[in-house]
Amino acid sequence: MSGQPNTRLADLFGLAGWSKGELARLVNRQAAAMGHPQLATDTSRVRRWIDMGEIPRDPVPRVLAALFTERLGRVVTIEDLGLVRHGRAGKRPRGGSAESPDGVPWAPERTAAVLTEFTGMDLMLNRRGLVGAGAALAAGSALSSAMYDWLHTDPALAADAPDLDHPLHADPAGFDRYEAAPIGSQEIEELERSVEVFRAWDAARGGGLQRKAVVGQLNEVGGMLAYRHPPHLQRRLWGVAANLAVLAGWMSHDVGLEPTAQKYFVIAAHAAREGGDRPRAGEALSRAARQMVHLGRPDDALDLMKLAQSGSGEEVLPRTKAMLCTVEAWAQASMGKGQAMRRTLGQAEDLFVSDKGDVPAPSWMQLFDEADLYGMQALSYRTLAEFEPDAAVHAQYYADRALALRIDGRQRSKIFDYLSMASACFIADDPEQADRYARLALVSMGSNSSHRTWDRLRQMYRLTAQYSGYPKIQELREEIKLALPKTKGRGGNNAQA
Repeated sequence: MSGQPNTRLADLFGLAGWSKGELARLVNRQAAAMGHPQLATDTSRVRRWIDMGEIPRDPVPRVLAALFTERLGRVVTIEDLGLVRHGRAGKRPRGGSAESPDGVPWAPERTAAVLTEFTGMDLMLNRRGLVGAGAALAAGSALSSAMYDWLHTDPALAADAPDLDHPLHADPAGFDRYEAAPIGSQEIEELERSVEVFRAWDAARGGGLQRKAVVGQLNEVGGMLAYRHPPHLQRRLWGVAANLAVLAGWMSHDVGLEPTAQKYFVIAAHAAREGGDRPRAGEALSRAARQMVHLGRPDDALDLMKLAQSGSGEEVLPRTKAMLCTVEAWAQASMGKGQAMRRTLGQAEDLFVSDKGDVPAPSWMQLFDEADLYGMQALSYRTLAEFEPDAAVHAQYYADRALALRIDGRQRSKIFDYLSMASACFIADDPEQADRYARLALVSMGSNSSHRTWDRLRQMYRLTAQYSGYPKIQELREEIKLALPKTKGRGGNNAQA
């Protein structure tokens, strides 16, 4: 017992709206349902958890996490409740709090535990039809400052320093305990192939239809990481976890589950680093930066990009550096920093062409090709055109080049390119061409589950207002109003290809 109030638990308790007696009764009922009928909690115990910082014994933290998850309609973990015992996460250099879910230190077993718990809660929300979007996003500066020292130190990775006398054990999550068991290279190859299938599906159809499958697969991998495998297999398994966590985060972002997405990006960065893949950790953080720009927080995105670029390590390939530069350029464009944006896009082009391909690109970079480079350039110039209308002509040029290179199976990226082109045409006073590309985007949206495409369509719709006197544009406006989902928009700034 710390003697200090548990402010995390107090804040969530206030949001839930229970009385202390109510929560005590719910804990007893939920514990019995989870196989612990002997548990007897009362009002005084709840008061000590909140007011005195007492951390209850297992299974109470898991019971509380399940109750708050269901009540608030978003994933609430043991860390979120401030119920992690000091010393449980192990020690790492440079400080950090064991009760901080997004900072240092996370030992490998803690990463596996958080991953398993968070995905278990996310799946519970899926099963019960709840919506996981009720939390606040952490600012980019908060995330980057919490993770800076952690990302820039070299950990004693589990994969590099196995201790077979002390196998890892992930904390059970939700209602199910995963029985850790060894797996071999063939099973890991199958997991790696499944990542490619999920990634291709996401690129083609958006994140909505397969998100639950990805989260479920990630939950299984978290359980597998609870067993100590030989170093080469453990490292590959961490890689699978990182790739699935990025996908889960990207799919969550794609359907508007923003706090959930951010948590997955942080988990992915931790998993990648435990696997010894610092470039993958940096790319995961760049996803969080893209999310910030989309939500109208480019200054936070730049904070995260500094961390992503500096923390990616010396082994990062030029093409990966080019991709990171395009994200930074988009954030700069969103702030109207045209000169900085042009300089950063120039660096991206130089880095892209300098990559000779003599070192195979990792699987997670294979979707960033020449078309994506042009697509991000188009998006950056289209965004800058809000501040500098003359930039629209450059957006048209790059969008045209991106569309010429788009291949089948990347439908979502093609929709974004259509919308970048249409928006740039409206800004450049070319409503005829704008109408053409807007309709191409509209036709393609029916088979796509990406909410981000609708966010971008709303942004483009705003530009049609000055041309509403044109019969063809007025007809387009009516078609867009009919096609847009009836739910209120998320207020995103722009979306990315």
